[in-house]
Amino acid sequence: MAEIRQALLSKLVHSISLNSPVQVPEILIGGVKLDSRQVSPGDLFVALPGGTTDGHRYIPDAIRRGAAAVVGVHPLTDLPVPYLQVEDARSALAALSAAFYGFPGRQLTVIGVTGTDGKTTTSTLIFEILKAAGLQAGMISTVSAQFGEQSIDTGFHVTTPEAPDVQRFLAAMAAAGLTHVVLEATSHGLEQQRVGGVDFDVGVVTNITHEHLDYHGSYESYRAAKSRLFVDLAASAPKPQGNPRVAILNRDDGSFDYLASVVQSLRPAVRQVAYGVHSQAQVRAETVEHHPGGLQFTAVGKRYRIQVASRLVGDFNVSNCLAAIAATVDGLSLDPDAAREGIAALRGIPGRMEVIDLGQDFMAVVDFAHTPNALRRALETARRLVPGRLIAVFGSAGLRDREKRRLMAEISAELADLTVLTAEDPRTESLDDILAEMAAGASDRGGKEGQTFWRVPDRGQALRFAVSMARPGDMVISCGKGHEKSMCFGETEYPWDDRQALRAVLADRLSLPGPQVPYLPTQDEMK
Repeated sequence: MAEIRQALLSKLVHSISLNSPVQVPEILIGGVKLDSRQVSPGDLFVALPGGTTDGHRYIPDAIRRGAAAVVGVHPLTDLPVPYLQVEDARSALAALSAAFYGFPGRQLTVIGVTGTDGKTTTSTLIFEILKAAGLQAGMISTVSAQFGEQSIDTGFHVTTPEAPDVQRFLAAMAAAGLTHVVLEATSHGLEQQRVGGVDFDVGVVTNITHEHLDYHGSYESYRAAKSRLFVDLAASAPKPQGNPRVAILNRDDGSFDYLASVVQSLRPAVRQVAYGVHSQAQVRAETVEHHPGGLQFTAVGKRYRIQVASRLVGDFNVSNCLAAIAATVDGLSLDPDAAREGIAALRGIPGRMEVIDLGQDFMAVVDFAHTPNALRRALETARRLVPGRLIAVFGSAGLRDREKRRLMAEISAELADLTVLTAEDPRTESLDDILAEMAAGASDRGGKEGQTFWRVPDRGQALRFAVSMARPGDMVISCGKGHEKSMCFGETEYPWDDRQALRAVLADRLSLPGPQVPYLPTQDEMK
């Protein structure tokens, strides 16, 4: 992917609207950057106004590092390099990035997947179906960028990469001969135009529930951010291979009526397909059966009826499978048998109901559930899988939506037998204060501290404590971190992997050799 690329600034400017006419010099641009620390000689620096800092403050640093030109929203004069003033810097960043990389989305069929929960699983299911259909497919998720069988750890934590990275990956995939790409689009990615200029062909929503209200301000604003995916569908450029422009909506979700009205306003440019167990869904599931090793159901569409078997578990994964079928069979007109084969081929998703088995006589599971809805679904699924007690370990992130702290603790008090409240990216907030809010929620739902729930600030010790309580037939489920590889205390990201930590404490209990529990600063407070 280390390709040397250049583009004339005068041509890039055609992709954006300037506040006033400017004579643009014929200079070559070697990259588009939004972080002055990453600027190399010849780059175009885009200064983004932000909530915590303003990119315009770093224009002098970008110029010192060799920026050949600057884009921003403030009226500036007397810069030693060309300055282009725009109304919306994020929109300009997306358009300039797409133009710099030659609008790669127009060479590809792009399936966008958004939603509160289930995005990565649904994206991966679609990716597997595309491969089963014999297509050269790629995927960009919050976990990795996938080029066929090659996987690149992107380190994107839990959000969509910035526009220059998205376009760089798309360009690399097009250059590698791929024809289809699945792109996971978070609400931040949509709201901040990180996926602007992608030219989507199919848009999929999994669900829209309580999350990120700290950023969006209200559920309505959060929902509107998600709906941008379908607005972007209507704006996609025509493609030589065709552009179906299909919106795939969840008929069972509370967001359906709102999103259906958005899609209705975009017709005839955008077509709608609804999936779910609802009788009015165009792609629906019948005769659903669950078992510890997975699930099976009959998927029924307008012109097909297929038997689906998956190693994934839970009702929410029935929904994810239906979304993937609707996107590929109804959206892209692929063979239904390819959908069946692709779903069956997927063994699991890292950190999604992932079983950690060292031979213990109880189940140990790691799941990414970090929202109230996801936690409820994870615990309901876990309850079906074991005859014994359910022991849940989780926290709630600092500097994020505070309301969900109580909500998640309330849900666990209702659904789990035992709950261990612990750290999950406290950032610069007081971990003790976060745990106090969660404990109040658990108590409000009848939880008894010291009997049915505990506060254990160190996550490694919390897992050790949960495992020490487990009896034959029980399940310990650690939620909230899933596949993630770090945890933030203060402003520092410490290496952390729930799966490694759980293996470590299981190995200790079983007197087996195993990994060490990763270090967190809360360990120092235990000494």
